[in-house]
Amino acid sequence: MSDAPITVALVDDQDLMRSGLRILVDSDPELSVVGEAGTGVEALDLVRRTTPRVVLMDIRMPVMDGIEATRRIVADPDLTGTRIVVLTTFERDEYIHQAIRAGASGFLLKDTRPDDLLAAIKVVAQGDALLSPQVTRRLIADYASRPEPSIAVPEEMDALTPREREVLGLIARGMSNDEIAGELYVSPLTAKTHVSRILYKLHARDRAQLVMLAYESGLVVPGA
Repeated sequence: MSDAPITVALVDDQDLMRSGLRILVDSDPELSVVGEAGTGVEALDLVRRTTPRVVLMDIRMPVMDGIEATRRIVADPDLTGTRIVVLTTFERDEYIHQAIRAGASGFLLKDTRPDDLLAAIKVVAQGDALLSPQVTRRLIADYASRPEPSIAVPEEMDALTPREREVLGLIARGMSNDEIAGELYVSPLTAKTHVSRILYKLHARDRAQLVMLAYESGLVVPGA
């Protein structure tokens, strides 16, 4: 990691929540808060002015919610280096799906332990995606219970090798690169290379999108 701290923007409509997050984030010498916003509209202005590496984004806010703000940030070609972690008290499935579809790289509940939150910021800043274990479990359970048919498998899926399909299945179970390496008896570097190739071939932004694609395409069947 470089000497420059990871810049973080805080977006939440509650002043007390933002104050607590600022104190926590600034307590880590590897992180630095560059600004705060209380609405989605303010968030867009803040992010465009400061181009932070990571945005901690609330969902329910006045004027513009966090889902729409996330969608607009991700769509902005000038903000390709900014990653978003949705941080909320709500654990409802539709919020998880909407956040990932909007382009969020992480989804954490506000009762996440402080140390885990700081670690999550660093994980996302490095280009990885982060879903808390309980969120991953809820995603999988939700896909398992859906009565509607799966979406069509993208043509790009045919470009995956059998090993890459196997790795994609492990990603969909919420495994990290190290866990995938242990499962397949390969080196962590080899596991990381497989993940990178899958991201490239499927034109996916990050692991969160891979999880959704794996289940929605029917390539991975929950419980199978």
